[in-house]
Amino acid sequence: MAINCFRAMRHIVVPMEVTGVRQYAAAAGKAKKGAKGGAAADAPKASTLSKEIKSTTVVGANILKDGTDPKVLPDSEYPDWLWDLLDKRPALSELRRKDLETLPYEDLRRFVKLDNRQRIKENNAVKAKN
Repeated sequence: MAINCFRAMRHIVVPMEVTGVRQYAAAAGKAKKGAKGGAAADAPKASTLSKEIKSTTVVGANILKDGTDPKVLPDSEYPDWLWDLLDKRPALSELRRKDLETLPYEDLRRFVKLDNRQRIKENNAVKAKN
């Protein structure tokens, strides 16, 4: 008897203010009819900015609510260390081929870090198999 009452009441919609539980629409996760995969809706839209604005400002770098995008400055206005970030650093296999006694401090430090990371991964793989 109690089960029949519950089945009859489960279709009653109770406002969120009463229950405190959020209810979702039944068709929220379903795709619209005629849409194939929804890829067209997810595709990026074509940019409406002119080439001049794109080349003189850093579009999307503004973090302030009322601010504007910063302007691109000449290379001489940026610090010297910024350009070193683009340099390629040697991989672990390349560092292993070199003599550790003659490596500069930064490369030796990188070798220790990468070698330690590799050993941790190998130990985790062995533990996962057991």
